[in-house]
Amino acid sequence: MIARLNTFTILGIEAHPVEVEVDISPGMPAFNIVGLPDNVVKESKERVRTAIKNSGFEFPLERITVNLAPAQLRKEGSGFDLPIALGILMANGVLPCQRNGSPIYCAGELALDGRIKPVFGALSMSITAKEIGISDLILPLENAMEAALVQEVTVYPLQTFNETVLFLMGKKDIQPLQANLNELTKISQCHTGDFAEVRGQEQAKRGMEIAAAGGHNILMVGPPGAGKTMLAQRLPSILPPMSFEEALETTKIYSVAGLTGRDKPLIFTRPFRAPHHSISDAGLIGGGQIPKPGEVSLAHNGVLFLDEFPEFKRNIIDLLRQPMEDGKVTISRATITLTYPAKFMLVAAMNPCPCGYLGSSQKPCTCTTTQVIRYQSKISGPVLDRIDIHIDVPAVSYKELSSHCKNMETSEEIRNRVVKARQRQIDRYYGEPIACNAHLSPSLIEKYCPITNQGHRLLKEAMERLNLSARAYHRIIKVARTIADLEDSENISEDHLLESIQYRTLDRSYGLL
Repeated sequence: MIARLNTFTILGIEAHPVEVEVDISPGMPAFNIVGLPDNVVKESKERVRTAIKNSGFEFPLERITVNLAPAQLRKEGSGFDLPIALGILMANGVLPCQRNGSPIYCAGELALDGRIKPVFGALSMSITAKEIGISDLILPLENAMEAALVQEVTVYPLQTFNETVLFLMGKKDIQPLQANLNELTKISQCHTGDFAEVRGQEQAKRGMEIAAAGGHNILMVGPPGAGKTMLAQRLPSILPPMSFEEALETTKIYSVAGLTGRDKPLIFTRPFRAPHHSISDAGLIGGGQIPKPGEVSLAHNGVLFLDEFPEFKRNIIDLLRQPMEDGKVTISRATITLTYPAKFMLVAAMNPCPCGYLGSSQKPCTCTTTQVIRYQSKISGPVLDRIDIHIDVPAVSYKELSSHCKNMETSEEIRNRVVKARQRQIDRYYGEPIACNAHLSPSLIEKYCPITNQGHRLLKEAMERLNLSARAYHRIIKVARTIADLEDSENISEDHLLESIQYRTLDRSYGLL
């Protein structure tokens, strides 16, 4: 007898439906799995056999063949354990092949005692189930809340194999799980740190506000202890709240990476990722035999903070060029090519030299010219061109540190201005493939960022004096557009351009270009 039921395999962040066919026929006892399974799927034979026995069912001592279709699609992950085990009982006549006349879709890893353990990519499975018209989905309890975010799909949370069998036989009633989106968003929306805690650094705060308002990349240059990390950590607190669509996109990535769970089924706070400078290229961009998402994808719709920027390997820094430009990263292997979303705000921090005190009035620099040039040259011109805002973060004086000013702006006050500026951009770019100024293409800059004749003269002089590239020219206009939005102005004035130009002067001051 041949039994059929269905599950999913995860490739990238997408779930693809897979039909599990199980045939039991007379012959020497054997258990074969075909259909391009990876090693984890092949090893499921022992988990399935032991889980069935320990759950009180008889394992057939006959020839068992499991086919995972379509055969040309690579199958990976431990989520095939549950459908294979259920398929064996169906083929053996213990279970019906359908539930209420509908095909069965399920996924789960089996422990040896029959417990159902969580799997990766449950949200992607639920989204695919909705797209192909599947209304019911059986998943491990730990994954159920995450999958229930797709409210068009009914998710049944199961804890053991025995419980699943009784449920499919109609002998046990399992209530589907309902996700309370309002409650989940309240739990998720929390930030640590407030801009009111940052003493001094008013220019740096202004640069952070502009970056948040337009989604711009930003580079902070200053001596050790000036507050660069403190500023970066508080940037998510002034970013606009995530929409539900953005939260689902981000949660899909975290689900595939195994970073969600019962206590964190929805990522509704903008991610803040701060990898160490010793990270590998696969860790930052993504990789592996079957490529997994890296830090740039985990920072999707959020912030990627690279502290001690020049300490990262030169080739790793250059790998950022594609995701910074395209908002996605494509990883190719011999057997597969996958694309992950990577639309993040890059926040980089660096010292001006190896000792950190070049140009400081408080402590002399001990570096030689050769050391400074070698240190700064680790950041290539093309990468620096893709960073819209460069700001100087000088050392904070004792007077600023010891002040107890009660009128310090809070993150909420700054965020209110940022949200208004973002809303102007959403309204302006309605119908366009972008939502904020940082993603303006040259053609859209021509359409939405008209510059006066006086403004063009300013830009020409800036390009000649600072030796800026064409990409830097467009970055200046984008930032000026954001400054105008913060001031609730539809026109870009000379003042807006002048402020925007000053955020490129660090190129000249520190010789970074």
